[in-house]
Amino acid sequence: MGVQEVLDLLMHSFVSKTPLTETLLKNKPIPNLGDVHSSQGTSIDSQMHGDTINEEEKSISLKLVVSKSRKIVCYAEAQEDFVNLLCSFLTLPLGFILKKMRNVSWKGCLDQLYKSVEDLDEQYLMSNYHKELLVNPKLAPSYRYEKTLLGIEETSFYYVDKKLTTDTSCIPDNSLVESVKLDVVDPKSHEDKDRSAQGFLRGPAIFTVTDNLVVRPISPILEISVLQELKVPFTDIEDHTVHVGKREAFLLLAASFISDSALTNTFISELREPKQEQ
Repeated sequence: MGVQEVLDLLMHSFVSKTPLTETLLKNKPIPNLGDVHSSQGTSIDSQMHGDTINEEEKSISLKLVVSKSRKIVCYAEAQEDFVNLLCSFLTLPLGFILKKMRNVSWKGCLDQLYKSVEDLDEQYLMSNYHKELLVNPKLAPSYRYEKTLLGIEETSFYYVDKKLTTDTSCIPDNSLVESVKLDVVDPKSHEDKDRSAQGFLRGPAIFTVTDNLVVRPISPILEISVLQELKVPFTDIEDHTVHVGKREAFLLLAASFISDSALTNTFISELREPKQEQ
């Protein structure tokens, strides 16, 4: 197997239950990850695996422009904090995503690979540390930002006996060997530690985000173009403001993997629910 075959195998593993056959025997073209049914996202909420949600947690405000008749999100207008959240999806280790969505019904078979490694006896692995790298990975230093909603930890570096390591099992219990936890300088915010964004984008700024997560600086021309492409008239749109917390962040992450209508799959059911009278 060469580089191309390895990349093809990875792509097929996202959307096929038989990636080895598809890649090595049938020699099928690289699949389109968007070719899945949006209905797959409807059960994500009840299947999410992970921390309980704190109702008092921080959240992000987001303006949705919705088609009243078709019940779809045409686009959203978002400040840099929401786009920072979207950008953070690109930094996440695949093992973290599979851990948090282990009960989601995947079209591919990466969930089976994750479970296999999780169940693998330690005698077949270099160490428990190596297993943790795969099934409970952390972000590389400087990839996390202050206002993240996903709750992923950042890797810590330690200087132990004149060596640099991320393996905490190498830290001795006694004081005979020198060990120091290192603080890695974050290049995203070194110019201004009090900068409100504390992420990947300069702010303040407003962006247009389409249903399939195309992100552009806010533009009336782009928004009109999106409505025309969707064939949604101005008389059929209405604005909704939603708040994105940890629950919505994970739903959006899951939807971005299995659907090309990520905003609709994440938020439209919430908008359909009738408000309870107080």
